[in-house]
Amino acid sequence: MLTDRDRERYSRQILIDGLGEEGQERLKSSTVGVFGCGGLGTITSLYFAAAGVGRLVLVDSQKPDLSNLNRQVLHWEKDVTEGVSKAESAKYKLSNFNRDIEVEAHTA
Repeated sequence: MLTDRDRERYSRQILIDGLGEEGQERLKSSTVGVFGCGGLGTITSLYFAAAGVGRLVLVDSQKPDLSNLNRQVLHWEKDVTEGVSKAESAKYKLSNFNRDIEVEAHTA
């Protein structure tokens, strides 16, 4: 069931013909796996989080490096210097972007 907060946050996409509240509830109850948190994986996972997909499972064992930062929008210089995995880096950003979703990070 959608909360008032959900209705406000997703109000524009709820208006889309064919989606409505029922479709938004399906998104909220969905799980999406993202295998690879590089250029494509970071942007798609950001859009999944923005759309309100309820649970994201991120899988990537690599660590970001400086040459990734021009195209991998969820990794920052701090992630490079601290040596965190791409999955953990993305999890942190996505969890802060949308506190109402569950994000899991797996490195293997």
